[in-house]
Amino acid sequence: MAGQLKEVRNRIKSIQSTQQITKAMKMISATKLRKAQEAILQMRPYAKKLQQVLSNIVSNTEGSISSGLSSSRPIDKVLLIVITSDRASCGAYNSNLIKLAKSTIKEKYAVQAAKGQVLIWSIGKKGYENFLKNNYKVSDTYKDLFLNLRFDHVQACSQAAVKGFESKDFDVVEIIYSEFKNAATQRFVVEQFLPIAKVENKAGAKKSDFIFEPDKEELIGELMPKILNTQLYKAVLDANASEHGARMTAMDKATENANEILRGLRISYNRARQAAITTELTEIVSGAAALQG
Repeated sequence: MAGQLKEVRNRIKSIQSTQQITKAMKMISATKLRKAQEAILQMRPYAKKLQQVLSNIVSNTEGSISSGLSSSRPIDKVLLIVITSDRASCGAYNSNLIKLAKSTIKEKYAVQAAKGQVLIWSIGKKGYENFLKNNYKVSDTYKDLFLNLRFDHVQACSQAAVKGFESKDFDVVEIIYSEFKNAATQRFVVEQFLPIAKVENKAGAKKSDFIFEPDKEELIGELMPKILNTQLYKAVLDANASEHGARMTAMDKATENANEILRGLRISYNRARQAAITTELTEIVSGAAALQG
């Protein structure tokens, strides 16, 4: 009985220590989430408007002016930019992103994958480790981007993708990431990066008539790379906020689960302790009765 009590006490101490860790991780993630949330909420309207403007320009510009980054061609080589996290303890966040990437390859690019023509650029160590383990063609060039998250680092990744598309190293580039909604909700999306998607004009709708100043070729050539850089940076900021939100939620649930386990263990400990006391009293009474007899 004494051994059982000691074992329960040790389990209680162990779970209490774990609970302190989960509480601390929740507080840290909450602090980081506040900053990450402010960054994405400030960036998102600007990035979406830029992307909309670019799509409208590409859709309403005829001729070869936009043929470089907006022209579709037969898909032979594919690049997927998958944005995961560097650390675990954020629930099913990373596994959902990895699952989405694998299902995208299976459903859309199975033929290219069979030929070894699907390349993954993993931003975040967790995705890189999983893809490498499962024998996917993955690059480690940008896996440490979150160690120093800055626009110029994301810009380098975007420019490399654009250069690869222009040189026909890739025929399509897609981004797989989590769009931040709130601390408890993320939306996992596959977003086309290149070629630039055109906006389909509704039947009977008038085309936008843009006045270009300076020259049309110069303006679009200058705008396109900058807007693409902003698009990828927005996706990275979304993923960063989503990661901290997922980790904060996961650590909150872990703390609640620890409370439930502790409640059950304390009940078991009290029952065992009460049974031990009852057994000792019974032995004392029985011994006294035997002496009297």
